[in-house]
Amino acid sequence: MGGGGVASPTDQVQHLQFSDEEIKAIVTVANNAGTYVTSHAYTPQAIQQAIRQGVKGIEHGNLLDEKTAMMMKDYGVFLTPTLVTYATMAAPEFSGFLPPVSAKKNREVLDKGLHALGLASKIGVDICFGTDLLGPLHYAQSKEFAIRSTVQSTLEILRSATTTPARMMGKDSFLGQVAPGFAADLLILNANPLDDISVFDRPDDHLLAILKEGRVVTSRWNVLEVEAGPLSKIE
Repeated sequence: MGGGGVASPTDQVQHLQFSDEEIKAIVTVANNAGTYVTSHAYTPQAIQQAIRQGVKGIEHGNLLDEKTAMMMKDYGVFLTPTLVTYATMAAPEFSGFLPPVSAKKNREVLDKGLHALGLASKIGVDICFGTDLLGPLHYAQSKEFAIRSTVQSTLEILRSATTTPARMMGKDSFLGQVAPGFAADLLILNANPLDDISVFDRPDDHLLAILKEGRVVTSRWNVLEVEAGPLSKIE
């Protein structure tokens, strides 16, 4: 939690939560364990502080500016926007979900989130897919695709959910592509998301089956039955 939060009632989005020394210690311990650190951060100040101490990923980043986006690109830091969270919490049907002080913060970051995503995309920051939806809001996770489509191409959005996070996790030789030796984690659709990314918003209409590591685990397609047995890679 590099900076303040939207849902938190007792801090401001612009607050910093850790000292440089604390973040450096966290990053050092993670690196020693063979993993990495990502940081909840909204403001340029919080993002830049995290980057300088070796943090590899920024979650949210709604208040990103051009200087900070360039810094992220130069340091190879990944951005994971979570725009659907703010849009859903601001929806009329969830009026009262947040206390008034948090609802005000939510409006502020919602208005600037798309601008930050467009800026990061233009500059060439590595962008991953995420939602950060809370509790009863989780049903809306696929709507992040359509929201992003106002500032990103469908190909960019699909990469943000496949090849780019695979690289972030150091698993790009096993995840994120359909290729020999990769985990066969696949969705089978009856429409091409490159033509219309919003097909992911309507899984009841378009999602036919799910494969996990080469095995059909869910299917509503009469030519593809759910399988039992061990999981496997594509050979």
